Amino acid sequence: MKPKYKRILLKLSGESLAGDKKQGIDFETVAKICEPIKKLADKGVEIAIVVGGGNFWRGRSSGSMDRTRADHIGMLATAINALGVADSLEALGVDVRVQTAISMRQVAEPYIRGKAIRHLEKGRVVVFGCGTGNPFFSTDTAAALRAAEIEADIVMKATMVDGVYDCDPKTNPDAKKYDHISFYDVLNKDLGVMDSTAASLLKDNEIAILVFSIEEPENIYKAVMGETIGTLVE
Repeated sequence: MKPKYKRILLKLSGESLAGDKKQGIDFETVAKICEPIKKLADKGVEIAIVVGGGNFWRGRSSGSMDRTRADHIGMLATAINALGVADSLEALGVDVRVQTAISMRQVAEPYIRGKAIRHLEKGRVVVFGCGTGNPFFSTDTAAALRAAEIEADIVMKATMVDGVYDCDPKTNPDAKKYDHISFYDVLNKDLGVMDSTAASLLKDNEIAILVFSIEEPENIYKAVMGETIGTLVE
C-alpha cells in the first residue's frame, strides 16, 4: 500500500513521551512511538517531528515567573525530548538529525531550513527542538511554522484524545466527535485543537492537520497510510 502523504510534520506532546510516569521520559513508551515512525521512513515517507515539553515544564503553570524566562525553560525541555526521541529512533536503525531553534551546537544542529529539507530528501528523520526559538509562541505554533517552511503535506498532531470534540469529552459524556471540520469552525468555536496562532498559520498556508490519539502508537502509521483515524481539520 502506498502512503497517502509524502512529507509529514508529526507533532508529539511532551506528555505522550512520559507514559504512565506522567513526567520525564519513559523510553519504553518512546520506543513504541518510534516503531511506526521507522515503518513509515522505510516506506519512503519524509518525516519531521516537533516535540513539546510538558512532561518537564509547563510555562503557564510557572506562577509569578517572568513569562519570557518561563518560556525559555520550556524550550530547553523540548530540547531534552528531541534528543530522547532521536536516541530511540537511532536505536531502531533510523537515520536522524536534531535541529534546535536556539543554538546549542555541541548537542544539535541549529535550525536551517535548507539543511532540514536536504535531510528529509535524503531519508533522514528531522526532530525540531526549542519551538520557534521565541517566547509567547507554543510548540503547536512551532509545528505549524515548520510545516509551512518545509512544505509538509500535513501536520499530524498526536494527542491524548482521539480527535476534536464540540466540548471536553472528559467532562461531558455527550460530547460529539468530529470526523472532519474546517479551520473556520475551529477558530470561531474555540475548540481547543491548538492555539489560534497555529490554526491561523495553517489555514493561511492551506496545510491540513489530523488530530488523533497517540495512546495507540500504530495510529501514526495507519493515518499516514490513509486509514480514517481522528479528526481532519482543513
